Amino acid sequence: MNKPSDLPLMAEAQVGTSRAHESAHLHVSGEASYIDDIAEAQGTLHAALGLSPLAHGRLLAIDLELIRRQPGVVAVFTAADFPGENNCGPLLHDDPILASDTLRYLGQPVFAVIATERELARRAAALASQALRCEALPAVLTAREAHALGQYVIPPMHLTRGEPAAALAAAPHRLEGEWSVGGQEQFYLEGQISYALPQEDRGLLIHCSTQHPSEMQQLVAHALAWQAHQVQVQCRRMGGGFGGKESQSALFACVAALAAHKLQKPVKLRLDRDDDFLITGRRHGFDYRWTVGYDDAGRILAAEIDLISNCGHSADLSAPVLTRALCHFDNAYWLPHVAMHGYGAKTNTQSNTAFRGFGGPQGALAIEIIIDSVARRLGLDPLLVRQRNFYQADPAKGQDLTPYGQQVSDNILQPLTERLVASSDYHARRAAIAAWNAQSPVLKRGLALTPVKFGISFNVVHLNQAGALVHVYTDGSVLVNHGGTEMGQGLNTKVAQVVAHELGLDLAQVRASATDTQKVANTSATAASTGSDLNGKAAQDAARQIKQRLAALAAELLGLPAEQLQFAGGRVGGSGDSNGKQSIAFKELVAQAYLKRIQLWSDGFYATPGLHWDRSRLQGRPFYYYAYGAAVAEVLVDTLSGESRVLRADVLHDVGQSLNPALDIGQVEGAFVQGQGWLTTEELVWHPKTGMLSTHAPSTYKIPTANDSPLDFRVALYDQPNREDSIHRSKAVGEPPLLLPFSVLLAIKDAIAACGPAHCDPPLRAPATAEAVLRALGALA
Repeated sequence: MNKPSDLPLMAEAQVGTSRAHESAHLHVSGEASYIDDIAEAQGTLHAALGLSPLAHGRLLAIDLELIRRQPGVVAVFTAADFPGENNCGPLLHDDPILASDTLRYLGQPVFAVIATERELARRAAALASQALRCEALPAVLTAREAHALGQYVIPPMHLTRGEPAAALAAAPHRLEGEWSVGGQEQFYLEGQISYALPQEDRGLLIHCSTQHPSEMQQLVAHALAWQAHQVQVQCRRMGGGFGGKESQSALFACVAALAAHKLQKPVKLRLDRDDDFLITGRRHGFDYRWTVGYDDAGRILAAEIDLISNCGHSADLSAPVLTRALCHFDNAYWLPHVAMHGYGAKTNTQSNTAFRGFGGPQGALAIEIIIDSVARRLGLDPLLVRQRNFYQADPAKGQDLTPYGQQVSDNILQPLTERLVASSDYHARRAAIAAWNAQSPVLKRGLALTPVKFGISFNVVHLNQAGALVHVYTDGSVLVNHGGTEMGQGLNTKVAQVVAHELGLDLAQVRASATDTQKVANTSATAASTGSDLNGKAAQDAARQIKQRLAALAAELLGLPAEQLQFAGGRVGGSGDSNGKQSIAFKELVAQAYLKRIQLWSDGFYATPGLHWDRSRLQGRPFYYYAYGAAVAEVLVDTLSGESRVLRADVLHDVGQSLNPALDIGQVEGAFVQGQGWLTTEELVWHPKTGMLSTHAPSTYKIPTANDSPLDFRVALYDQPNREDSIHRSKAVGEPPLLLPFSVLLAIKDAIAACGPAHCDPPLRAPATAEAVLRALGALA
């Protein structure tokens, strides 16, 4: 054993500092391995899907022989070939993997072609229109039409507080309105892909680009009538997910698994981008109808609103999405009397699913549109009206209680907003824009500030749990595995930072491995912005157990009390003499622990405390804490073309005590631009007669590019520790910032209003494309 050092322990902070993404060097060099980069095993076959040509119809027959005769085709599978359940619905058993009797939407998979080459499989699958004999039925393509028919995928939801009808009747002012916002395609760079490899003794290894490996494991097992332990799902990283790979990876995993099992050959199913658009769902579009009552100051006294969600042909995750929308309608505001009615409309379109924000943006956007309209009708600055309606720290009056019964105990909106108002020079800029618009007949500027209060946790309580494994090897290096999945957000980096901090090591000594259902079982999806909260805590728990064992040994070797020992700078030591601290190298301590047969690995577990939720009453505490933020957007609108440009965006966002400021700022910037795209350029269009998604390619569906980012983009973190005991008092950052670009939409509306008379309220819809802007301008004429 080496002699303990008398040098003081020195440590570079591993948590709370900006560290590069653990795969950044691999991303920029092209060495990062995704599913399609995995070397194909000998004999690998390729799958493609034959798609329904109808939005709604009866499937009468399939000419399988036509498909089997095509070059390279090895097999064709249909719904009847699944030994188990032909279902990939995550919550309700209402979503067939392959259509059997009824065709539910144009693009629904009906059969799977397995061929020696991917292109040959695709060519054979493209013959679906010839191979399928079907009878057309009337299709319902819009949520409003489905709502009028009472056609829903889930029962309606109702959440009421106070006496909204009486309060509306007594209000000095009333406003009735209706509005709609479209859906949004996830447009992950890496499309849906699964690669299934048969294993010995009736087992399968599936490499799947998924946010939920455990769910893929369970659904594949059900489809094959197997036990879960026969299915292993791995995911090292995804090229983006945004919710689109939470539940909807299942269909592709199940088809690849079926083919691999039946043929006892490796099978890869990688979707073409057009097919990905046609098969998979996206963010739910919402229609709204409301009545609100308010006073002369703009304070909301009562509100009643219908939220009609376009769910598509099956439930998928629509129930929790709609629940979260209802729980975010209040956003930053205290609503004393409110009645919310949520409807999950069933349409003959793709089944909509999770998307960053998971219903929260659709719920909060409605109240922001309402408050903006109230302010315009009263001739008040919308910022002033927003601040007057903010939640207040006043338990006696109940002005800190949400409609679903959770206290807003960590409210920082007022100081955060005041700081942003000052740093963005909001009031001076508003005056300058008014003066500029007065002398500019064609180009108009607009300005808006919008706040965010976003609840963090799964709103299904049992999902708020996570596990992790930490291994310390005899050379002192560390491997961590957890149940979360890496999709570019930096989850593995943050978890590695937590473990490095706990063991007093440099980050380079800690490595994160691929998510694997044979390592950490029964995991929740990496979603709801809970990745770092849950998996960070679980990994910390595992590391602390190892640390306690090592501390006991170090105390014996150094002759010091274990409670005085510190793990820092790659050494373990405690209070020494006046010359410094006596310590031992972590590597040497680990070597001694191995010789003494001390366990050098541990599992960790974490369950978020204090959550409870009554789904029947929509009451409880569904969120562990809230994340807050605000943004100011300034835009320029060309009133002749309808084109708009974000000139400047000032963002101040609350991430608690940041684990990694660089990663968090990147997440805020990315979420802002993604949300801006949803509200300005990304328009989904279905043919009104055939039900064909017309915008199913980059040529017609316009995601924002670098040129669409704000010309002047100022992002800052509101650095204040989380009041709840989250991982190192940080806060989630994935989803909440997506609500910040509400400011962009309302700034465009502000610019349009400059073309009309005083107190006008332009009817601008979302997305605010050039066409939508021109229609809103035309309504003012």
